[in-house]
Amino acid sequence: MVEPFRILTLNQISSAGLRRFPAGRYSVGAQTEQPDAILVRSHDMHEMDISASVRAIGRAGAGTNNIPVAKMSRRGTPVFNAPGANANAVKELVIAGLLIAARNLVPALKFVEGLEGDDRTLDRLVEDGKKQFSGSELPKHTLGVVGLGKIGSLVADAAIKLGMNVLGYDPEITVDAAWSLPSQVRKAHSIEEVLKNCEYVTLHVPLLDVTRNLINSERMKVMKNGAILLNFSRDGIVDNDAVLEGLDSRRLRYYVCDFPAKKLLGQAHVVALPHLGASTREAEENCAAMVVDQVRDFLENGNILNAVNFPEVVMGRESPFRIGIANANVPNMVGQISTAMARAGLNIHNMLNKSKGEMAYTLVDVDSAVPGDVILRIAKIEGVLSVHYLPLDDQ
Repeated sequence: MVEPFRILTLNQISSAGLRRFPAGRYSVGAQTEQPDAILVRSHDMHEMDISASVRAIGRAGAGTNNIPVAKMSRRGTPVFNAPGANANAVKELVIAGLLIAARNLVPALKFVEGLEGDDRTLDRLVEDGKKQFSGSELPKHTLGVVGLGKIGSLVADAAIKLGMNVLGYDPEITVDAAWSLPSQVRKAHSIEEVLKNCEYVTLHVPLLDVTRNLINSERMKVMKNGAILLNFSRDGIVDNDAVLEGLDSRRLRYYVCDFPAKKLLGQAHVVALPHLGASTREAEENCAAMVVDQVRDFLENGNILNAVNFPEVVMGRESPFRIGIANANVPNMVGQISTAMARAGLNIHNMLNKSKGEMAYTLVDVDSAVPGDVILRIAKIEGVLSVHYLPLDDQ
């Protein structure tokens, strides 16, 4: 009888996603020991003692800052995520943020909450007070979108449908993202060009060393006077001190974000939401389903799709006997792997090798069962990080 794959969950993962693990073939739970894979949402894994049994980590969301990706790479362990699965949820919140700021809804709500008196008194107070909350409409204004991935593209499309002009900037835009981008989006050549020309700016970039404090004091100074800045990416993308400077100088009219910070609490023109970007039932289900499918395909077939630290390697099964090998991206690795198999009398039916930065990954289908000593021999090749034998269940 084949032992079930063991899956450890570190957070509440959508049951709609977990049901995609076949009963009997997988054992899933929060107390799982010696897991083959870990599913996580927000749990910080950096100080966690991650078992050597772990062959994959799946993040039911897009960002992987809570996962020690570099450490997993050194082990030859892919870290999967779910890019785009929560994109619609974030897009809708961004549009809500645009409207909240444009129409001064937060101070207006607070004003109404503080009213006292009978209906007649309230009517008078409302008529006298509403002028201070006069806002602006979105059509004809320009929205700058920094980062044109799935979320940025959806935001751009929604803004265009609301009658806005859109100026986009993304030096790392992929071919797929470019194809999905509305044709009406004008291309900017720098962040500064976006900041100078847009009444509204929304950020949709990952938190990396190069994007930390992307909006700083210097860039805040080039923003259009009275601009509205939205950050639904990560808190480190925007320097909070720069926000305070922008608010004091009236350069910034509103800062709308999904990340409360002590410095910003109580600021009249800061709208900070409690990290609601992906907090919809639909987004949680989409993320869980996507990452479960990816982890399953890796554990069962060795295929890799949407791993942040591995190349994309997807090969259809042409044999019941398969080996997946993660290794450092160095010369002659494929030759050494092929030689080890040839010496054991194994015939390679199909092979796919790809690399990504310092990491490479190879899938090999062979025509007969692979003895354990061959797996060990390949594992001992200098530069090999992990080796997994992936025969079909009935072999």
